[in-house]
Amino acid sequence: MNEPVSPPEMEQPEPRREPVFNLPPVVLAIIGICVVVYLLQQYVLTETQQLALLYDGAFIPVLYTGQYGFDWFLFSRPFTYAFMHGGFAHIAINMVWLAAFGSPLANRLGALWFALFFALTGLASVALFWAMHPYGEAPLVGASGAISGMMGAAARFGFRTDRSAGKAAFAGPVLPIATVLRSRGVVIFLAMWMIINLATGLLGFASGTDGQIAWEAHIGGFVAGFFGLRWFDRRWQAPEWETTDRRT
Repeated sequence: MNEPVSPPEMEQPEPRREPVFNLPPVVLAIIGICVVVYLLQQYVLTETQQLALLYDGAFIPVLYTGQYGFDWFLFSRPFTYAFMHGGFAHIAINMVWLAAFGSPLANRLGALWFALFFALTGLASVALFWAMHPYGEAPLVGASGAISGMMGAAARFGFRTDRSAGKAAFAGPVLPIATVLRSRGVVIFLAMWMIINLATGLLGFASGTDGQIAWEAHIGGFVAGFFGLRWFDRRWQAPEWETTDRRT
């Protein structure tokens, strides 16, 4: 009588280990630059060097009114200001939000288009800030304008993410604005975001060198990200006016 033979033991695949910092390289690079600049400001540079870096790297609205002549940093300040921060709480909060909203957006757009998105929403932030404070002398610093643009982009996806590829990325088509505004969750987020920005802007918390939240820059970045996302999302997207119902 034959004894039943047990099947050979099957090798179980080893579970995939998730990296400790599961962030896209472009997001890590931006965080790294911000941290290095902050450490230089706080622990390496002399007071004179800190002031020089602040003047050459931060965005100072009054310098763009034509009263102080020309210097080459006029071209770079609208971009370099985003990598500078006014204190530990400022950089810590911004980097947390950058990781939270920037990672799924970078995984969706890719490194190049995400970098362009970061630069141009940051530029939109200072454009609105300058329009509202053309003679302001307080330096503007921080990545929160571009991060607000990422929040605006997240709203256009309805905060939908997909982890099937092993990393979180915003999923689905870019939603028409009318659809976004009909989403209760998105509308609540937008309302809370606006209230928090206005409240903190009026109360004043350490966001830059003058100790106030530049809520105008936040709005500029958010609007640019919300309305301009389609220019950066290179996946095919149906125009907003197209629907599955083609009846007239």
